[in-house]
Amino acid sequence: MRGEKWEEVHKIILTASGGPFLKTSSEEKRKATVKDALRHPNWNMGTKITIDSATLMNKGLEVIEARWLFDVSINQIEVLIHPQSIIHSMVEFRDGSVMAQMGVPDMRIPIAYALSNTERLDLIMPRLDLAKIGMLTFEKPDLKRFPCLSCAYDAVREGGTMPAVLNSSNELAVRAFLQKRIGFLDIEMVVRETIERHKGSHTKTIEDVLMADNWAREEAEKVVSRIEGKRK
Repeated sequence: MRGEKWEEVHKIILTASGGPFLKTSSEEKRKATVKDALRHPNWNMGTKITIDSATLMNKGLEVIEARWLFDVSINQIEVLIHPQSIIHSMVEFRDGSVMAQMGVPDMRIPIAYALSNTERLDLIMPRLDLAKIGMLTFEKPDLKRFPCLSCAYDAVREGGTMPAVLNSSNELAVRAFLQKRIGFLDIEMVVRETIERHKGSHTKTIEDVLMADNWAREEAEKVVSRIEGKRK
């Protein structure tokens, strides 16, 4: 979008690899271990964001970020599964043309771009070889298979403090999974129950957001403790 006119943007397209469980059945995910969930096919990331990638919550959070950072409607943000992780995002303009940001799946590229104040640096690293890759594929995410993404859409549509509740409950749920207190599929359950319990999402101040954050962590912990108790 750099150098383009904002009024000419039709929609933003965010891509997701689908993580390690893209083609995994629900039963297999129910039995998934922490080690399984951290086995990302393309990216080398920290534990928290790798689990978020497996649930697609990372893309849900990016939807919320894009909505506010670029002041666009939620209906102007689309998520596509792109297993090769070569195209990282796209913008479609009102004339139908699409511009894509492409590169090898290495976070050093966007980090260097941000740190250099949007100037291009001479990075010594592998270059993108499209001929070697051969094919790029895309598919719409199945929200039944990735319910955390659905939770994120619900949160951003609700607005107010709901996105903060989503984020906080997810952080606590992911930590509980990494601690082996709950199963992989329980992450979505913790998030869903917490956002459904949240009332009065209207926000006026940063204090409202911080209160919602603390409330969400306490409520999410209650759900985690209940699930943990049933597992023992």
